[in-house]
Amino acid sequence: MFLAIQLEWWQLVLILVIVILGAAVATFFITRKLFAKELKKNPPVNEAMIRAMMTQMGRTPSEKQVRAVMRSMEDAKNN
Repeated sequence: MFLAIQLEWWQLVLILVIVILGAAVATFFITRKLFAKELKKNPPVNEAMIRAMMTQMGRTPSEKQVRAVMRSMEDAKNN
C-alpha cells in the first residue's frame, strides 16, 4: 500500500530548493498584481486632494493650476 521512495540527501535538498524558489516567484507575482490593483482602485493623489492642499496653504486654486499640478505629477510618474 505505502510506496517507500528512497532519495539521496542531495535530491531532497534539490527538491526543497526548487519548491522554495517556486513559492517565492509565485508570491512575487501575486503580490505585484494585488498591489497594482490596489493602486488603481485607490490612486495616491487626485484633483480633490490637490485643491485641498492648495486651500490649506491659503491659496485659491484655479482649475488651470490644479490640472498643471496633475500633469506634472503624471509626467514625473511616467519618467
